[in-house]
Amino acid sequence: MTAMSLPFLDLGALHADLRADLDAAWREVTEAETYIGGPFVERFEEAWAAYCGTRRCVGVSSGTAAIELTLRALGVGEGDEVLVPANSFVATAEAVVSAGATPVFVDVEADTLLMSAATVRDALTPRSAAIIAVHLFGEPVDMTGMAILAAQAGVALIEDAAQAHGATWRGRRAGGLSQAGCFSFYPGKNLGAFGDAGAVVTDDDALAARIRMIANHGRPPGNAHLHDCLGGSDRLDAVQAAVLLAKLPWLDRWNDARRQVADRYRLALAELPLTMPARLSGGRGANHLMVVQCDRRDEVRAALAAAGIGTGIHYPVPCHLQGAFQAPGRRPLALPVVEAAARRMLSLPLHPHVSAAQIGIVADALASALLARPALAG
Repeated sequence: MTAMSLPFLDLGALHADLRADLDAAWREVTEAETYIGGPFVERFEEAWAAYCGTRRCVGVSSGTAAIELTLRALGVGEGDEVLVPANSFVATAEAVVSAGATPVFVDVEADTLLMSAATVRDALTPRSAAIIAVHLFGEPVDMTGMAILAAQAGVALIEDAAQAHGATWRGRRAGGLSQAGCFSFYPGKNLGAFGDAGAVVTDDDALAARIRMIANHGRPPGNAHLHDCLGGSDRLDAVQAAVLLAKLPWLDRWNDARRQVADRYRLALAELPLTMPARLSGGRGANHLMVVQCDRRDEVRAALAAAGIGTGIHYPVPCHLQGAFQAPGRRPLALPVVEAAARRMLSLPLHPHVSAAQIGIVADALASALLARPALAG
């Protein structure tokens, strides 16, 4: 194999599937000369709400904005705590801080690497205002147990479904399993735009209206000159909406292809000295990432790179150990499962165009690296 002959992500192959549709989308937006809001955004919002099985969708500028706007619209802010898993991308906790609240980091289950009602329960306090359930790697959290816990505690339940476009829990799609589902359409997602973009889906009409108002400088519907609350410029632009509309009909077939790739990986890697996250019986994942845990992770990754195989790491420094969330003079809470996994996780190439032959090459390269004698410290 030549250098990076199997990239971690191949957006070029993905976009080749629908080049004519993408070209048409660009032409339609530029001819309409409506770049902020307008019919393309409205059409995408209707389509994405229908896909997720919700009444409403509000297109916003990013997945991070989706979480922050949802928290603000729910009235979560200063003095409140929001429970989040420590092994999410930093944006989950970042949005909590931006809303004025305090993130409380929780550990995850060792087999799935997902948060659960059990890992969240002991972290609840009288200041708890919300739980953000993160469907990590595209695998859905047990939302049945999480919903029961949130109802018992009297706190809001929000989904961070940035990696879970099309995933389901007991037949219902991610995003439609809580008070609000927050999505990112960053280019590398299962449904990706051509830049930053996001959305919130919900069955709560009033919540959707308030999110839309805050995202648009606090303007009430139909009046550009009144500002009923402090807001910002967090709207979805028409170019991104048009791209997402062109891609949405492909999402399920792309997810089916990802699922097939992930299943082939699991068979090919089953006998190697590594572990893969377990799947919950009630869920059907979107297979956003193919994550394994192994010893000598960095050494193994270097060996794969030498063989032309691109990889990623999600996430080597957990959120609760990041400097941005450190309280002066206070040691971070120990979260042993997250911390141990962070040292061992490695993400393999996973996109709809990874072939069975390429999976075999990855498996062979992993076997050679994992079964090689560890390098001696000098």
